[in-house]
Formats: sequence, C-alpha cells, structure tokens
Amino acid sequence: MRPFADVTTSADPGRRNGEFGRSANLSAWAVAPDSRMKPPSSQPPRPATVVVPGPHLMPALLGSRDAHLRAIEDAFPDTDISVRGNEVRISGSASATVARLFEELVLVLQRGEVLDPTVVGRSIRMVEADERPSAILTDDIVRGAKGRAIRPKTAGQKHYIDAIRDHVITFGIGPAGTGKSWLAVAMAVQALQSRSVQRIILTRPAVEAGERLGFLPGDLMAKIDPYLRPLYDALYDMLDVEAVQKLLEKQTVEVAPLAFMRGRTLNNSFIILDEAQNTTPEQMKMFLTRIGFGSKVVITGDTTQVDVPGGRSGLVGLERTLAGIDGLTFVHLGAGDVVRHRIVADIVEAYERRGATPRDPRDTSGTAREGAS
Repeated sequence: MRPFADVTTSADPGRRNGEFGRSANLSAWAVAPDSRMKPPSSQPPRPATVVVPGPHLMPALLGSRDAHLRAIEDAFPDTDISVRGNEVRISGSASATVARLFEELVLVLQRGEVLDPTVVGRSIRMVEADERPSAILTDDIVRGAKGRAIRPKTAGQKHYIDAIRDHVITFGIGPAGTGKSWLAVAMAVQALQSRSVQRIILTRPAVEAGERLGFLPGDLMAKIDPYLRPLYDALYDMLDVEAVQKLLEKQTVEVAPLAFMRGRTLNNSFIILDEAQNTTPEQMKMFLTRIGFGSKVVITGDTTQVDVPGGRSGLVGLERTLAGIDGLTFVHLGAGDVVRHRIVADIVEAYERRGATPRDPRDTSGTAREGAS
C-alpha cells in the first residue's frame, strides 16, 4: 500500500455522542468462502462498534478530510457514526449494515486494495445488495504490465470471471465499458502464464461501425489491424511491449479476423471472440464448432450495438438456442458494471430507459446473471 500523507482522521471524541452496545472485533471476523454476506438479523437494530486492527489503517479507511466517512454517512442518513481512536461506533436503523461495510472496507485495505471514492461507492452498493466487497475487489486475476493487480471492480465482473473459470464456453453480454473484453484478455493471459493453455487466439468480425472505410493500404494484416486494435490495447495492459511482440512473433498469441477461423480445430487454446453481436448466425455456428480439446472460449458482445448488415446478429437470441448445454453459460452485465467515467453509465441507462437501441429481449440491465450451465 502506498503511504498516507496529509490525511485527517475523525478521532475527536466530541464528534458524535451516543450510547453504544456490543463490540465487533474485526481481527476475529471470519471471511465466508463466497461473496454473499449473511442476511441481517431480524432483531431490532442495536448499536455496534467495529474495532479496526491497527490505527495505521484509519487514515485510508476514513479518507482524506474524512471523505469516505462522509460518503458513508450520506448513504445511510439514519445512522450516526463516531470515530474514537481505532474504534468506529455506529447507531441507528442501519447500524448492522454499516458495521459490515466498515469490516469489509478494512479487509479490502488489508488485502492491498487502495480505497478511493469510487471503490467506497461500489462497496456501499455491494453491501446493500448483501455482497462482500472483500471477496470481489481483491480477487487477483493477473499482474498487469506495470505490476498492478488486475481485479474485478463490480459484483457482475466477479461473477463473469468466475463463470470463465468454471465453464468451457462463456458468453459475456453487456454494454460498453463493463470490461467484457479486457477481463477476458486478463483471464487468457493468466491461463497462458499458468500453462493451462498453449496459446491465445483473439478474433473479431471485420465489420465497420456504420461507415464505409474503403480500401485500406498495406498487406493483409495492415488492412485488418484497425478492427483488432482494441484487443491489442488490452494485451499491452497485461504485458509489456517486448513480451507482446515476442508472443506475436512466436504465434503464441494470434490475432486474426473471424473469417480466418473457418476450417480450423483449435486445441489447447484460450479463444476470445470479441464484438460477437456483429457475427451472422452462420459465422457464430462456424466459430462455435472450431473448439477443440483443452480449450476455453469467451465470447463477448453488446446486443444494443449491432452493425452487421441487415441486423442479422448471430448473438441475438442465441441464449435460447443453446440453453441447457453443459459447460456453457451466459453472463449479462449492465449499467451497474460500467467502470469507465460515470457519465458512460448514465448514458447507458438513458438509452435503456428510452429503448432507443435494439436489444435481446432476454438481456437484463444493472445486474449480472448466469444462464445455462
């Protein structure tokens, strides 16, 4: 964790007054194996005290100028919170929920995650949904090019990577900014580094987004490179430039348009089909029947952004067709899983409210769910 400087903590005993009951010592608090928290007790709300194991955690927990503390108070206006030393005392109608939130935030800090307003906000929403931020935000997938751990940022993303781990074929469906392709590439790099697979194959359909690009100059790879650039960008986030170039030269990592998949059998590979909403039904069937032994497949797409001519998307309606097949699952991400600028999530929600774009009637927004498995 980075050092903390110029941070103000709310240790003033005169900040809040009130009577507090039982004490919950965080150091003895056990972490359940899954990401779901136990439901709140049916007993009347009781005051609670969370003892933070180590005063060195308090500055990061409360935030600069108590920013995190104020965000929690704003989220739970009927709850009184006071801080004395390394104790957080909570009373009010949501005292149990707020106590769990502080416990979770401390565990997140102890596992190396840096708290910022975005992480705190997501943690609040997770706890309100009985999810466990400590099990979601600290799940390391792989170390990125700069040594930074690649981790899920929302409960939906956590569900997505767990589905990839547990299934042969995973469909990740959702709007822009939900990390579908980026997390899939991270999982592919992790599989390659752990020698679970021998190569990574990244592919996309070469379809323009509404405009004609004409005849591009250069050889074949130069012509298709603009379509595949987002996959290269994700690779460079996970590996340094030299490592990527070496893997591409050895064809350990192959980046190719979807048309190049015909007639192949792909064994011992981690295969990602990106922008799958722009496949035709025939292309999707062709791709799905390329999968060989020892391979894992992730197919990503956004059914609200279909650019394929005539709108004949091979992804729309596919969940009904493939329902019940063992080893195959669909995970739906929504506006709540957008991890780009906040305005992107607002734009996605606005489009969904108006129904201004076509979408799969089986798609859902705001949550992640798993289909046939």
